[in-house]
Amino acid sequence: MENLKILYLAQEITPFLEEGPIATRTRMLPQYMHEQGHEIRVFMPRYGCINERRHQLHEVIRLSGMNLVINDSDHPLIIKVASIPQIRMQVYFIDNEEFFKRKAVVSDKDGNFFEDNDERALFFCKGALETVKKLGWKPDIIHCHGWMTALAPMLVRKVFNEDPHFENSKIVYSPYSTPGPKKFDAKLKDKLIYEELEPKDVSVLSTPSMENLHRLAMQYSDAVVKGSPDLDKSVLKAIEESGLDTLEYCGAENYEPKYAEFYQQVFESATSLA
Repeated sequence: MENLKILYLAQEITPFLEEGPIATRTRMLPQYMHEQGHEIRVFMPRYGCINERRHQLHEVIRLSGMNLVINDSDHPLIIKVASIPQIRMQVYFIDNEEFFKRKAVVSDKDGNFFEDNDERALFFCKGALETVKKLGWKPDIIHCHGWMTALAPMLVRKVFNEDPHFENSKIVYSPYSTPGPKKFDAKLKDKLIYEELEPKDVSVLSTPSMENLHRLAMQYSDAVVKGSPDLDKSVLKAIEESGLDTLEYCGAENYEPKYAEFYQQVFESATSLA
């Protein structure tokens, strides 16, 4: 089995946030792949509720300092890093005062979904990909976990499509169940068209629903992994209609070897077609 370079984009990771389906899986899976000899990089947003002192986050000056344009406005990109000591695994954090200073993840204390979550997601995905470029690292597999990462496949294929860091990258997307109403800005599509895109590239977001955000991610991915056992019927339909190679939900334990085998399948399939 060939050693791979695997980039993980994660909506959340434990121990930096409370344990949950995404946070736990994106903590254990990179560790397993690292222990199997694969080279990994892991990114997540630096939400304001993360205790920087407890987890010993510190800014990486050489990677910070870039401005990212989001909805026609410049936003400074700050990169921080922390380690999970017991496994010697580093996690990179995408930070920005406007988007991630608030002491919450994606909803306020009353459970209201933040109105700018679309821009926060775009900033996170762009920031992670720009940082990978600065690291001079070329991932074989990019595995995106959760809706916060759903714009990354489109960015890789349409905005970073001529960049040599991603020219051979294969993208795996994992949708997870997201209970409750999640409404994105009605102008999301227009914000993305500003990113050197054409309307047809993001036409699925004419209705910017959670389902269609998942559809957009799968439109530009090479494979999909069902991240939850109880995905909404509309998401299951979207997965079926995508025609992508699909890994079924693997359970809450001992799933790592199945993911490893699936990565190899995706990589080898792509190599044989090259």
